[in-house]
Amino acid sequence: MIKREEGDLLFFIVAGECAMMMGERCEYRMIKEIIVVEGKDDTAAVKRAVEAETIETGGSAINAEIIGRIRLAQQRRGVIVLTDPDHAGERLRRIITAEVPGCKHAFIDQTDATYKDDIGVENASPEVIRRALEQVKTDLSRTSSHIAWDDLLEAGLVAHPAAADRRMKMGRLLGIGYGNGKQFYKRCMMFQVTKDEFDAAWKQMEQQ
Repeated sequence: MIKREEGDLLFFIVAGECAMMMGERCEYRMIKEIIVVEGKDDTAAVKRAVEAETIETGGSAINAEIIGRIRLAQQRRGVIVLTDPDHAGERLRRIITAEVPGCKHAFIDQTDATYKDDIGVENASPEVIRRALEQVKTDLSRTSSHIAWDDLLEAGLVAHPAAADRRMKMGRLLGIGYGNGKQFYKRCMMFQVTKDEFDAAWKQMEQQ
């Protein structure tokens, strides 16, 4: 995030966009894009963290009407997809990605979104949600990838006794979330993770 002051206006650069707020005492960051979440509790959690508008899918199911709203939002203002870090949330993310190309994606770790046995965005703190939004990635899956499958093998992200834990750590460092081996590789392709970014995250993971 970059902050710049001009007169009585306070500007924030959030997720690659410039948002404007009046006065030094404003505690919220304005997000230009519309954030796609699963339910009302997720919307409440997002609004505790930032000033933003949301589209609620109504859970892991999604119909043509909601897809149409997301498509229009993407054309007019841009979209950030922030679904629950579980199987249903990832399925929903894949559907939106297929139906509405070019969306931005924000990810929250399961450990930051779990309360008792419940996993969801509504359980994440404002700080966690703001951090996720500051690390948004754009779907660029229609271009070639910088990362090869051999890079995942060499980094111990697949075919390694601790591969799942290593993918979780790398996903956090790269801002692309957790996935199994194939999902992680697809995300590297989708979000055009560069070799330099990958190697830097790998080095940081090994030092932790």
